Amino acid sequence: MTQRSATFRLPSSDATTELARHIARILVPGDVVLLQGPIGAGKTHFARSLIQSLMEVPEDVPSPTFTLVQVYNVATGELWHADLYRLSHVDEVEELGLLAAFEDAICLIEWPEKLEDLRPASALTMELSLDQDHDDARRAELMWTDASWDARLEGIAP
Repeated sequence: MTQRSATFRLPSSDATTELARHIARILVPGDVVLLQGPIGAGKTHFARSLIQSLMEVPEDVPSPTFTLVQVYNVATGELWHADLYRLSHVDEVEELGLLAAFEDAICLIEWPEKLEDLRPASALTMELSLDQDHDDARRAELMWTDASWDARLEGIAP
């Protein structure tokens, strides 16, 4: 499979929010978005913005750093937001119920490297990084191999 990618410069947190809203509109149950990047790169801000844009009445979206998984009901079904940073072994992924959620929920996964071989091949990966020249700016690179993302991501711009 050929990997494809698209890169976005996000000059502000508002630009990150806007990209999250655009991506939220194309997600369907069974989609997995893997959010990679160092601490402070904006993974949770992106996830929070995406989740709130899918809620009928936006509510507080806490980071799942300590709960590991937060589940939300959105118009298309369940949305799972997981932060795997605190996992000590890949077996814990199954215990959390994530493998089943990958099949029928929208899943946003922070620290996806903890999934090891359990990373869904059809996932959309977003690598967020800090812009060294501007404090609030970020860079987002979307990467995918599953051709189903091609048409859905066409025309998305922050």
